[in-house]
Amino acid sequence: MDKRIIVIDDQIDIRNAFELALEDTGIDVATAESGRAGLKRIQENSYDLVYLDLKMPGMNGIETLHAIRKMNPTIPVYIITAFHGEFMDGLLEAQQKGYEFELLKKPLEMDEIRQITVGILNGPTSY
Repeated sequence: MDKRIIVIDDQIDIRNAFELALEDTGIDVATAESGRAGLKRIQENSYDLVYLDLKMPGMNGIETLHAIRKMNPTIPVYIITAFHGEFMDGLLEAQQKGYEFELLKKPLEMDEIRQITVGILNGPTSY
């Protein structure tokens, strides 16, 4: 399959869930525990999809999204969060700037992670 994704989330449980859900799909899953670490990995490697948490210490998801879009305006970004309400102004501003992204609400079940990811990368009929 040769597809690569990165999961940027400060919660190790979330990062592990993505790795476990996708372990036998052929999708290479990289993880980062912070926005800054995720940006470094995106600079060093190419990815087909980014999963991004909003509420992280240090550089939050909105700031990380802005930096990702400066580096790569076309990579699909799916924001995963349980806290989108408190970030609504930043999300609206990002949309007004033309930054494309999708929102997914935590928690995501393992099956959901697998179906969404495979569907995004290969189309919905490939799962």
